[in-house]
Amino acid sequence: MATIDRQTATLALAHALSAAERGLPVFPLSATKLPALRSPHHDDVRPTHCRGACGLPGHGVHDATTHPAAVRALFAAAPRATGYGIACGRPPHRLIGIDLDVDSTHGNDSVAALQQLALQHLFTIPATVTVITPSGGRHLWLTGPSGVHVPNSASRLAPGIDVRGAGGYLVGPGSVTTHGSYRLAPGTAHLPPAPCPRALLRLLTPPARPHHPTGSHSPAGQGRGLVQFVLAAHEGQRNTRLFWAACRAYEHGFGDALADALTDAAVRTGLSEQEARAAIASAARLTSERP
Repeated sequence: MATIDRQTATLALAHALSAAERGLPVFPLSATKLPALRSPHHDDVRPTHCRGACGLPGHGVHDATTHPAAVRALFAAAPRATGYGIACGRPPHRLIGIDLDVDSTHGNDSVAALQQLALQHLFTIPATVTVITPSGGRHLWLTGPSGVHVPNSASRLAPGIDVRGAGGYLVGPGSVTTHGSYRLAPGTAHLPPAPCPRALLRLLTPPARPHHPTGSHSPAGQGRGLVQFVLAAHEGQRNTRLFWAACRAYEHGFGDALADALTDAAVRTGLSEQEARAAIASAARLTSERP
């Protein structure tokens, strides 16, 4: 476990400021890789979906900024921050993160899976900024074009490959967590984030589904039932109900389309957005690994 001290917090701020200077929007993270600032709406009687419009810090990735004074203010409000997050999908870089996990338990080789996708779809994985995670995984930094929305996903491309797009974030190099440090891979520190290959971008942005009437047997109709199932959860069963509902949605092929609605429902029952997203990602990963 990494030692958390004043020097760690100081270095986290320094790394965050350096990233902000390169046009990367940043915000402070705790040693658990979650936002370091508590939501100002934590004690509200009615859950809110505020994304920073209230003007107060504590909205996670929505706090991310490139302004040095604002970065310093965020870290001053979070003295126990040990790292920083980089918001994806935001200009000027519109960062896309390709997270290659290490999973020896299930024998998944995410690097080989990405190479196989490159061969199948005729694109080359470009030389780009690469961050080594404490587990030995890799984060590849790519940039996206203006007007293209890349959604977050977990193991949708292939087992062990997660994507961080609009609304998501990457843990920045130099961050320290309870499991170790994030660091730049040798030979990549001088590289700019490379443009995402067009063929890969097409895989990351599935076409919009055609609109169909929302009958009781349509995905939307089934989705309403799953959302209501989550909304009916009492304390002690919120995670379980959310995970079950997300598994059913992914098994029927509309998990990504229902993820935001399930997250909103879970937040209304008392879970944090981070907890809800983590449970849904786990459901996506589990269902993708089943035969």
